[in-house]
Amino acid sequence: MRLSAPIHRLKRRARLLARDQNIPLHEALDHVARAEGFSAWSLLSDRFATNRPATSLLPQLAEGDMLLIGARPMHGKTLLGLQLLLDAARMGRRAVFFTLEYTERQAMERVSFLDPKSAENALEIVTSPEISADFVVRHLSGAPRGTVAVIDYLQILDQQRSKPALFDQMLVLQAFARDAGIVLGFISQIDRSFDPERTSVPTLDDIRLPNPIPARIFSKTCFLHAGEVRVENLN
Repeated sequence: MRLSAPIHRLKRRARLLARDQNIPLHEALDHVARAEGFSAWSLLSDRFATNRPATSLLPQLAEGDMLLIGARPMHGKTLLGLQLLLDAARMGRRAVFFTLEYTERQAMERVSFLDPKSAENALEIVTSPEISADFVVRHLSGAPRGTVAVIDYLQILDQQRSKPALFDQMLVLQAFARDAGIVLGFISQIDRSFDPERTSVPTLDDIRLPNPIPARIFSKTCFLHAGEVRVENLN
């Protein structure tokens, strides 16, 4: 299947639609995607992403790790996070995807894109708007050591004013991961100022953080760009 225009032009079309019809951008993106034959923008972007990283993070992670997965849009960060969960589920480990970005159906469609045979019961998908550090801790209370959970995404954990500051939430999650032996992954946005001419993949300095978080809160990072995947141990 070929698109009627390059991805960047389709995005511009969606932005204009959102402005002209006064609708949220994500709705406009989905509208454009349906015109191209896809039920949602996420499926279109997955299908035509030029860089689907072929790597497995699971063997590089230990119990209690706090993993940051960061990349600019359409460079595979969500797919890599979901692949991590599928790999954990195949090994018999509990795998949970907490998303503030997608509906359960949209998330399942992305899982199906990676592995149609595993989509039905390979992992748990949690889409509650109440997702926060306390919510995650309650949901995973009593989970077996080695459980893997991915939170989508870091920057909106404290978007609601009723939730604690991101700084405080990350401290809670770090302590919980260490005590419970659970691997926590955080999908993260990268600031537009990231310059691939300066460095081939983003770094911690390129994370878009409207609210600060503790230094070295993560034990490992995974940054992606243009097909390159760089994993770093911060311990």
